[in-house]
Amino acid sequence: MIDKLEFFIALARQQHFGRAAEECGVTQPTLSAGIRQLEEQLGVMLVQRGSRFLGLTPEGQRVLEWSRRIVADTRTMREEMRAARTGLAGHMRIAVIPTALAMVRKLTEPFQKRHPDVTFTILSRNSLQVLSMLEDLEIDAGITYLDNEPLGRVTSVPLYSERYHLISAAGSPLSDRETVTWKEVADIKLCLLTPDMQNRRIINLHMSEVGVTPKLMLESNSMIVLFSHIRTGQCASIMPRNVAESFGFPEEIRMIPITEPLAEHSVGLVAAYREPHTPLVSALLHEARARAAARDFDRNLLSSDGSAILT
Repeated sequence: MIDKLEFFIALARQQHFGRAAEECGVTQPTLSAGIRQLEEQLGVMLVQRGSRFLGLTPEGQRVLEWSRRIVADTRTMREEMRAARTGLAGHMRIAVIPTALAMVRKLTEPFQKRHPDVTFTILSRNSLQVLSMLEDLEIDAGITYLDNEPLGRVTSVPLYSERYHLISAAGSPLSDRETVTWKEVADIKLCLLTPDMQNRRIINLHMSEVGVTPKLMLESNSMIVLFSHIRTGQCASIMPRNVAESFGFPEEIRMIPITEPLAEHSVGLVAAYREPHTPLVSALLHEARARAAARDFDRNLLSSDGSAILT
């Protein structure tokens, strides 16, 4: 039954029998037979079929919710028994918004010192993908914004706060200022993350609050692309200072706080809401709470210019 539920979850995620079979490591006939057997056992049609996958039936949507719950609980049970035998070990998958990628090591490094037999895969994803992957059991945890858009049913631990800066090359417009306003920033050429990124939606929101829109020269879903264009002096960007500092900018790059209004948004660790969590997720949540309590991620620990610090 568990294998059939795994097949069904993969099919709902991939929306294609062949890709779902490949994900599960079985042949397409094996996966199709498993789904049909599941339908026979439950006495309902789960999948709308034609020459290709056409979607889930209403009953299939409900069974999908139960499948995720049952499979998650089964994985938790297996991990607990393995931890009881061998101690905390295994592999964790974490999806992280681009602006938090440089900060992940502040969590994973001390965690691995405590639990050296745990390894990580870190994926760069936007905030919507982080939540979707949590729901689909594709990841164990995520790092995303906590206070700007609905999170749904998750367990969350605040890690730090983002405050926004104009990042520009020395000699470019506004680079000689001590502070700038959102309205002033809208008058210069900008390179920003793409609109599917919540960071970009936050920037658009704060600009709309003062009645302006960004003057875009370039947009990308890659922070490296943005940084490379900032260095040319042809455009500036808006991002948290701690993100910019992680790339080791030289003194020729200015990082100027944006005020009026002063914007601050919380970033934290999220995991699917369930009890109990797997031993690995429980340990990671505990580590996050400990780091926050130790002020490593404290939003009140600020540098002299008001940007969040992680130590």
